[in-house]
Amino acid sequence: MSSSPLAKKCCVPGSDPTPSSDCSSACSVMFKVPSGPTNGMPKKESETDIDEALYSRQLYVLGHEAMKHLQTSSVLVSGLRGLGVEIAKNLILGGVKAVILHDQGTAQWADLSSQFYLREEDIGKNRAEVSQPRLAELNSYVPVTTYTGALTEEFLSGFQVVVLTNTPLEDQLQVGEFCHSHGIKLVVADTRGLFGQLFCDFGEEMILTDSNGEQPLSAMVSMVTKDSPGVVTCLDDARHGFESGDFVSFTEVQGMNELNDTYPIEITVLGPYTFSICDTSSFSEYTRGGIVSQVKVPKKISFKSLLVSLAEPDFVVTDFSKFSRPGQLHIGFQALHRFCAQHGRSPRPHNEEDATALVALAQAVNARALPVVQQDPLDEDLIRKLSYVAAGDLAPINAFIGGLAAQEVMKACSGKFTPIMQWLYFDALECLPEDRQALTEDRCRPCQSRYDGQVAVFGSDLQEKLGKQNYFLVGAGAIGCELLKNFAMIGLGCGGENGAITVTDMDTIEKSNLNRQFLFRPWDVTKMKSDTAVAAVRQINPYIRVMSHQNRVGPDTEHIYDDSFFQNLDGIATALDNMDARMYVDRRCVYYRKPLLESGTLGTKGNVQVVIPFLTESYNSSQDPPEKSIPICTLKNFPNAIEHTLQWARDEFEGLFKHPAENVNQYLTDSKFVERTLRLAGTQPLEMLEALQRTLVLQRPQTWADCVTWAYHHWHTQYSNNICQLLHNFPPDQLTSSGALFWSGPKRCPHPLIFSVNNPLHLDYVMAAANLFAQTYGLMGSQDRAAVAILLQSVDIPEFTPKSGVKIHVSDRELQNTSASADDNRLQEVRAMLPSPEKLRGFKMYPINFEKDDNTNFHMDFIVAASNLRAENYNIPPADRHKSKLIAGKIIPAIATTTAAIVGLVCLELYKVVQGYRQLKSYKNSFMNLALPFFSFSEPLAPPRHQYYNQEWTLWDRFEVQGIQPNGKEMTLRQFLDYFKTEHKLEITMLSQGVSMLYSFFMPATKLKERLDQPMTEIVTHVSKRKLGHHVRALVLELCCNDDTGEDVEVPYVRYTIR
Repeated sequence: MSSSPLAKKCCVPGSDPTPSSDCSSACSVMFKVPSGPTNGMPKKESETDIDEALYSRQLYVLGHEAMKHLQTSSVLVSGLRGLGVEIAKNLILGGVKAVILHDQGTAQWADLSSQFYLREEDIGKNRAEVSQPRLAELNSYVPVTTYTGALTEEFLSGFQVVVLTNTPLEDQLQVGEFCHSHGIKLVVADTRGLFGQLFCDFGEEMILTDSNGEQPLSAMVSMVTKDSPGVVTCLDDARHGFESGDFVSFTEVQGMNELNDTYPIEITVLGPYTFSICDTSSFSEYTRGGIVSQVKVPKKISFKSLLVSLAEPDFVVTDFSKFSRPGQLHIGFQALHRFCAQHGRSPRPHNEEDATALVALAQAVNARALPVVQQDPLDEDLIRKLSYVAAGDLAPINAFIGGLAAQEVMKACSGKFTPIMQWLYFDALECLPEDRQALTEDRCRPCQSRYDGQVAVFGSDLQEKLGKQNYFLVGAGAIGCELLKNFAMIGLGCGGENGAITVTDMDTIEKSNLNRQFLFRPWDVTKMKSDTAVAAVRQINPYIRVMSHQNRVGPDTEHIYDDSFFQNLDGIATALDNMDARMYVDRRCVYYRKPLLESGTLGTKGNVQVVIPFLTESYNSSQDPPEKSIPICTLKNFPNAIEHTLQWARDEFEGLFKHPAENVNQYLTDSKFVERTLRLAGTQPLEMLEALQRTLVLQRPQTWADCVTWAYHHWHTQYSNNICQLLHNFPPDQLTSSGALFWSGPKRCPHPLIFSVNNPLHLDYVMAAANLFAQTYGLMGSQDRAAVAILLQSVDIPEFTPKSGVKIHVSDRELQNTSASADDNRLQEVRAMLPSPEKLRGFKMYPINFEKDDNTNFHMDFIVAASNLRAENYNIPPADRHKSKLIAGKIIPAIATTTAAIVGLVCLELYKVVQGYRQLKSYKNSFMNLALPFFSFSEPLAPPRHQYYNQEWTLWDRFEVQGIQPNGKEMTLRQFLDYFKTEHKLEITMLSQGVSMLYSFFMPATKLKERLDQPMTEIVTHVSKRKLGHHVRALVLELCCNDDTGEDVEVPYVRYTIR
């Protein structure tokens, strides 16, 4: 997922640019051992109160400092209809100090269309009081209370943030003036059918500490000129990524040392590798080296009060194809408030009389507006549509606006991310039927149904269609929970026996899920996600027909999710967190020609893609470029960033505690293992057998003390001996063939470490490594650090002498060009020394699979210690456990606000899919970044078109071939080839099924003769060496063809039906 350009920053005097030292120091008292792992990082006082197990994914979005501010902020949410409960839910999950729910109204039938914590039996009861116990369950750290009195000034003064929803404009203005003058931050949110409105006032002096939440950029310096201004040139292996107006600081600059001590410097970008800084003409001459890092400098931003901003609005545009819409809706919403005040109700659904009255009010508001706000002309058609749907209350619109509003509250509390300045308007009028005549006032009347709020917008016909839908939801995590909630609210699959939802997820609930997967509770931890989500959503809407599965969706479950299953579906929605699964589901949707609603989030970023058969491209049609991998030689010998040392530590973990145990178990149980190993290329056979010898003979421990000894020796190998060998090969003053220093640019010169039992990081490593090593052999470990420290005194470490003739590759290209083969004599010698599996009968090892979220299993203890020790070798700033876990665990940062908003957009597209829209322009793919804030809506791309002869085709087209002929016999390969020649004038040159080649023009004559008269399925079974399952009704065959001129032509695939 790509992000938007970074926002600009400006300087506040007095910011401290001096980087703090994170290196651990040795204890002065001999054998005074710390009580627990430190990972080489000082513990911050402010972090002790944050439950990292619960908030871990959100912490990677907000950071500890912002989270601490959240935990000191009390928030009032006024109005507990669908929008208010959505905002409250997101804030409680987010972990603010307290949430007070305010509502003086009682639950109505229309509320049930989006207020997911109201039941039918709650009609007539106070909305806040009914919702409170259900919201309070979401997070035990956040007290949730209710208030049903008037919003007096005395009451309001106790809050850091006030949120008003479904509030008359007169009350908004009164509360807004009080909040603005008393330093209380205000968010006003409103939804009316397919329209949404959001306003923010965070006071006259808000400090913005981080405008975008992105990790600060850094680059390596190759040159700095002595000039006014000085020009900095960065190494050309990657663009620096800075923008003019950014602030930067310098470290490790040699020669021009003055740069290392300066406050953050504002830069002007000159090119992708250059930028100018301050006057450097009086500085010392630049010699070499240096790292330049972006600095986040706080800045002040000022907000106008609601009263002032109402007359002089600033807008955030959500959809650039509707650029003039915010100004029109600003007038429209004011007119709507006047209508409600005059009539005591919203305009009646699709009522022409009320629409005309609202247009007249809008014209009056527009006439009195300031010239800069006045709309010329006023879009009367838009105002009429606002009137038609204003009585509606839609769960997807509330999810979207509610997600945004909750994120704005978090910005107000924390100063993290750029707030909305100050008005945001949104509409989804594309969801109305393409045939607008289908909607009449009569079809949109309320009828005391839980869907009245939705029927007011779309009419009863769509409600009936929604109830009959059969949908497949793949994934029941954060997006899956939100989708299920919205499905229940809109009535998807709730129409008796005709509709249903199937949800599958093979995962169990973990504590870290509770922060954003709101259908789960603490007592659900370890239960299956799909079962728990289904049970929870039935409480939200008892009429929903939903079934839970625990299956992975992939080739191995095609006997479950077979032709019958997919053909009965109306659509698929994915809530997945990995690319392979997404791509597989997309291929299934293309094959079965089913609509797909695809979405994903990454912190504050989110995207939605809608895939419609024959109308749009598929998910697989366009993909993000793959992540740039770290070169092997950089990892092995030349790291220059903490990401390199963390990846190295992960590789160490796998290479020490997983792969050796797996290989030993294969050796003991698979008689062909050694035979297969000997067929491997190059030196791999010898390396594998030597590894087996080490694991089974040379390093096999018998006791816990042996494991400690092994860990101690391994520490010296990695952090002392190997570094000494590297410096022996490439001394610190070595020059390259061009005369430049070898250790310069991205190559950081390392230094060996000296083990000290008084250094907590050194002991962390030994404790973690020894325990993990013991675990692989089934031995009991220990957490007694003091005992281990004493034990280490008796372990003797032989002095290391670097060897001559050891080859160390400088680049991956050099590594690839090296061809080496194993010494056969040595190979046989090692093989002979291996104990036979018969002698080890009953012995087995226990491979360890890395698990980042268990703080008691030593996995992250090892990763952090191993990485930070290597970082110390190379003078790279270390990373604390939190950052290490993010990088090494490949964690996807996540927050409930983004998830809620994105799922709201998904379900707006669902309305269109269910109505069967056939115009490409009706659909919207979307991308947003709530941190900036930035929104982008675009028409989906049409599928690429191809052609053979005069026949056009896209990825949705295929050849349909009936394998069983009228005589009951199956088509042979010869008949298949003849069929294409006769029917389509295509000569097949190659034919394959999956990875199996069934036919090619260069096939040996004897094999071709044998196959030509065989049935197609017999050839497939023979070549693939797999029987076709009874669930397989058709085969997918890929063709390469020539046309009648002999030219190669691209053609669709073949669906070859066999049952």
